[in-house]
Amino acid sequence: MNGNTPYAGLPGETGAGQRAAADVPDLSRTQKRTLHRDVSRIASRTREFLPDEYVVDADVSHSMTGPQVTVAVRPPVGHAVSAGFTPNLEEATADEALITADERDEVARGLAASAALQVKQAISDNVTPTGK
Repeated sequence: MNGNTPYAGLPGETGAGQRAAADVPDLSRTQKRTLHRDVSRIASRTREFLPDEYVVDADVSHSMTGPQVTVAVRPPVGHAVSAGFTPNLEEATADEALITADERDEVARGLAASAALQVKQAISDNVTPTGK
């Protein structure tokens, strides 16, 4: 059964469980710059939704499947939240964003809401409501 799966590897070329080098997309310099710019825009947009007490950071790394994007928010109390995804390089052209504006806004809004919820959950038992 192992021989009919793409993860079985090619004898002498690719080990079992590994992807062939040809399967992992390479980014051009322009694409790398664009991806870093797009990720910075997500982090910046997330900061716009949150007070200064929240720490927002972004990272671009490479894995076996290609570039990975991670944006994380550390609220003043509660657990950190993050969003990680792999941008679709096949649909993007060299002169446009690798992460669309709609996707950037969606990720930023989701992270900000999740971080605010973490704070709410962390302090919900310690705060007396002022009104109903």
